[in-house]
Amino acid sequence: MRISGFTIIKNAILNDYPVAEAICSILPMVDEMIVLIGDCKDDTVQLIEGIASPKIKIHHSVWDTVTHTNGTVLAAETNKAFNLVDASSDWAFYIQADEAVHEQYHKIIEQACGQYKSDKRVEGLLFKYLHFYGTYDFTGDSRKWYANEVRVIRNDKKITSYRDAQGFRVGERKLNVKMIDAYIYHYGWVRSVETIRAKNIHVAEVWHRDIALEKYKLSDMDYNFENFDSLVLFTGTHPAVYKKRIKEKNWHLELDISKKHFSFKNKLLYYVEKLTGKRLFNFRNYKIIR
Repeated sequence: MRISGFTIIKNAILNDYPVAEAICSILPMVDEMIVLIGDCKDDTVQLIEGIASPKIKIHHSVWDTVTHTNGTVLAAETNKAFNLVDASSDWAFYIQADEAVHEQYHKIIEQACGQYKSDKRVEGLLFKYLHFYGTYDFTGDSRKWYANEVRVIRNDKKITSYRDAQGFRVGERKLNVKMIDAYIYHYGWVRSVETIRAKNIHVAEVWHRDIALEKYKLSDMDYNFENFDSLVLFTGTHPAVYKKRIKEKNWHLELDISKKHFSFKNKLLYYVEKLTGKRLFNFRNYKIIR
């Protein structure tokens, strides 16, 4: 069995993306790692080269944000990266630049890939998610955070990245997937206030145009981490590849997670989910095979 990894990145240093950690978190599981680097204004290429693994294959691309608007450039670049995956691979593991996989899940993922390799009904593997917020100590547990997403897909080039690259489809059809007992750790909101403002403004350039972009920049100047609806304390461990990054964290946040900030409807849905384990009226970008 052969597994390829693939990811896209642009301006990792300017936007403080932990892409090196993302790559290294899945590197032991893959036979090759495709890294498609956009037209950068920083030393992203040198950052990736610094990982110094023979598995890594660096490719270059220019992001077309004129043709691909509203975040769809992310899907376009993801498709380019997927198309670079070696034809001999059975599976392709997509990791975004602010995600990581804890090493405790490596064996589970590898076993699932082996188990479903010959079951052509299975087009992908569905992961659970932990979304960290503000610091490495808190995770979001409300409906605003997606609970699951597909990150391993069969190496079938009919599969394409969907909309803003959150998931995958075959045309407009949702993938048939198997849920596995493994988590993706999402660190996109673990930053200081200053770096998250800068990152959000850079990222807005792939979502907004002209006047809308200027309005976004102004609105984002007062970003406040206290604007959350529900957080819980994280009591587990982080991936080993995050040890250095966590040690170097240079900001501190005090958040009162005992308080919930919901509308009546969302409060009701939140507690229904906590009591039953079911997320009502939830959008699913996939079809689970039972």
